[in-house]
Amino acid sequence: MTLAEKIQLLRKGQGMSQEELAEKCHVSRQSISKWEADITLPELNKLLIISNLFDVSMDFLVRDEWKEDLVKTNYRCHIQRDNQEIEPIGLPYEGILIKESIEDENILDAVKVQKVELWSTLNQPKYWTAIYFQSEEKTFPELLSKALKSKDECGINWFCDMKQGNIKWIIFRKAILKYTIGDEREKQKVCEACRKLGIPEEQIDWQE
Repeated sequence: MTLAEKIQLLRKGQGMSQEELAEKCHVSRQSISKWEADITLPELNKLLIISNLFDVSMDFLVRDEWKEDLVKTNYRCHIQRDNQEIEPIGLPYEGILIKESIEDENILDAVKVQKVELWSTLNQPKYWTAIYFQSEEKTFPELLSKALKSKDECGINWFCDMKQGNIKWIIFRKAILKYTIGDEREKQKVCEACRKLGIPEEQIDWQE
């Protein structure tokens, strides 16, 4: 992930406009736009402001290359789709979104980024960007479903699992599944639906 992508991701994760970030960095909005378009680079003192503002290290900001010991390995990379049903209960959604799984990055405007990790996987691409998020957007399952990539676009049906209180959500491009945590009958129905969609058994072990 480039510095330009990181700045945009962090800004959107905090629901901040380019104008607001520009004010905090004491630069023009055009400067922020050029940083995020990878046209120009922030000066060191501006990077320090960004580092403190978003509580990330300078190392995270400036390094495109990652040492292996800084990379988390995750062999359960979520993939796959079909269903419906939405009934938000007023609590924030929490989960992990793989940046490479989304087709429409505007979905990041609907989340607050908690943490970002780089995962080494057995899939392609070799490294995935894991975004730990919260969202208070009531229609977030629908928005996320529309934003995820599907087999039609990239040959892979991606999915995202997340929690909202005691409700577990499994979101695909054209499917929204959910069950009450602790209700084994509901969970097995969702798991069976995932199997029918071709999800490998090792991926149906999401945390609750």
